[in-house]
Amino acid sequence: MLETWQTFYEWHDPVIFTIGVFSLRWYGLMYVTALVAGYLWGRRMVRLGRWRPMTLDRFESLFIWFVIGAILGARIGYVIFYDRANAAYLFSHPWQIFNPFAGDQIGISGLSYHGAIAGVVVSLLLFARRYRFKVWFLFDLAAVSGSAGYVFGRIGNFLNAELIGRETTMPWGVLADGVLRHPSALYEAFLEGVVIFAILTFFYQKRKFDGQMAMLYLALYAIARIIVEFFRAPDSQLGFIAFGQITMGQALSLAMLAAALATYFYLRHASNSKRG
Repeated sequence: MLETWQTFYEWHDPVIFTIGVFSLRWYGLMYVTALVAGYLWGRRMVRLGRWRPMTLDRFESLFIWFVIGAILGARIGYVIFYDRANAAYLFSHPWQIFNPFAGDQIGISGLSYHGAIAGVVVSLLLFARRYRFKVWFLFDLAAVSGSAGYVFGRIGNFLNAELIGRETTMPWGVLADGVLRHPSALYEAFLEGVVIFAILTFFYQKRKFDGQMAMLYLALYAIARIIVEFFRAPDSQLGFIAFGQITMGQALSLAMLAAALATYFYLRHASNSKRG
């Protein structure tokens, strides 16, 4: 049993089936599942009246804006933060950033979570202006709904042999490149997905001001990501970027944590001042 797990990548096929030039991969299926889970959970909350004045029709529009912002931000963010070698070419040929047939593999290669967050922020700002919603209210709704599907995205990374971990002697390690490694993508699925979703689900009905859930989500994610990065191998094209230990993911998460905490206390103070 243990050997079967440790040799997972030797017998696991990341492709579910192929028809002609089309291949359905577990990676893609998990990301679609993540989006569906986030949509269904958010829709349920709206239908139960937990997010007034949001309506079902408006939520469905919001979901489309959310997805577009997340995809655009994730891809552009990856080019900026992680693909410096090709960044100049890609930004001078921007259509290649989203070319699914570019490179050695079919499919858009490389997505950045922090870039996705930035893309979502921009899309929600535009949505709030277009439909006259309070933007911090939208951020809260997106944070709680989005966290519902996050676990599936990281499982997709694991099934696609991505985000491999550092070397380990732990028996639950998985062989990759001939080395036993932490299944760090599954650590992320648990900490950044299951744990954060459970916390937000518990607190979202107790929120006291708009923006509280969004900033709580960003702070919790940043902490979880910083922890998991100690078990995840640094990106091969970057390595460690500071002190021989700090990864790009940790640096971005530290900045996000500081911004989330500062914004949280600012919003809480502003809310208390209005009530006072």
